[in-house]
Amino acid sequence: MDLRGKKAVVLGGESGLLGQALMHALDDAGALALGTSRTILDPLDNAALTAFLDREEPDLLFNTVAYTQVDLAEEEPDQAMRVNAGLPKRLGRLSEEQGFQLIQYSTDFVFDGRKEGFYTEEDEPCPLSVYGKTKLQGERALLGNPAPGLLVIRTAWLFGPGRSNFVHKILKMACEKESLSIVHDQIGSPTYTVDLAKHSLQLIGAGAVGLYHVTNGGRASWCELAAEAISVAGLDCRVEAIPSSAYPAKATRPANSLLDNAKFTAATGVTPRPWAQALREYVYTDMATKCVAD
Repeated sequence: MDLRGKKAVVLGGESGLLGQALMHALDDAGALALGTSRTILDPLDNAALTAFLDREEPDLLFNTVAYTQVDLAEEEPDQAMRVNAGLPKRLGRLSEEQGFQLIQYSTDFVFDGRKEGFYTEEDEPCPLSVYGKTKLQGERALLGNPAPGLLVIRTAWLFGPGRSNFVHKILKMACEKESLSIVHDQIGSPTYTVDLAKHSLQLIGAGAVGLYHVTNGGRASWCELAAEAISVAGLDCRVEAIPSSAYPAKATRPANSLLDNAKFTAATGVTPRPWAQALREYVYTDMATKCVAD
């Protein structure tokens, strides 16, 4: 996609898992990309945020900032609400006032996991956790009165270069242990941040607006994702499947959070590649199939 002449701000682009991938994708597309971190801008400071955007005058703004500590959010619901709902609401207002296109990211955790098969954008959300509830409120704050060009992208189970993630942690532990016990009764849609960033720009190029699901293709349990990563990396570590009940957590996770990409494909003509193919690229290219320190 060609974004030459466009200026894009990526909140969280300096150090975030998805933010860094977006910065690379925007650079490749010829956009002038500006990433932020908390040292550059506190996005929860309304005056600072407004002044920053007044000064930079972006054409596009990608919000990858989120309170993602799912269990801790059960203890800090107010902080999770400020980040996951309050910030998107503020960005929606600024988008209307200043004229930039807002791209907001959301999560599979807005669903309760009781459906069989893949969730579509038409399915009614019913989050089980504070994290999921606050992310849903962020969605609704935007979609209830959408600014021109608004895109809300739900995604799931992110892995990719630049920052620690589930796959990175699993491979590090597999370097050090003979076996790992991983939950098998939660299934979802693993998503490579490099692909998600590229698909986000494809939606923009297609003129898509509103709510979309974007993940890699296929399904996996956490156990299957871990086992495949270890196998691809050629590590000698056994993966043992355990139920969620054997790994208690403060926040309830959906048992099924598969996201359907059909609406994305209809809008762009692109079918996301299978997660296992993307995983191989990540392990071979970014992890270099060797044990490395965090």
